[in-house]
Amino acid sequence: QVQLVESGGGSVQAGGSLRLSCVASGYTKSSGCMGWFRQAPGKEREAVAAINSGGVDTYYADSAKGRLTISHEDAANTVYLQMNSLKPEDTGMYYCAARGPYYCFSRDWSSPDRFSYWGQGTQVTVSS
Repeated sequence: QVQLVESGGGSVQAGGSLRLSCVASGYTKSSGCMGWFRQAPGKEREAVAAINSGGVDTYYADSAKGRLTISHEDAANTVYLQMNSLKPEDTGMYYCAARGPYYCFSRDWSSPDRFSYWGQGTQVTVSS
């Protein structure tokens, strides 16, 4: 059974930093894509960043570029999201997602329905 477990969320002031982690169990992430999505209250879930195994391909939402960095540690089946210069609009529940053995591409990386596995989420709150 595939499980994704997020951690690292919390409350910070604007300009602060957080590092989210997502540990995958139940399958080996030897190939494929993992991503981070955010859902703010009353809004739809939106893609933040994604990464293909090997780390060659990364994808970011425009709002994340220059401030958020996705990385992975394949040996530990772990994906990270380093979040710097946080803004109040970054507030939301952050979900880790995985596509299993399938890669992301620029045309589809941000589509939630292309991800088969989801974590329970970790809350990020940024105050002004």
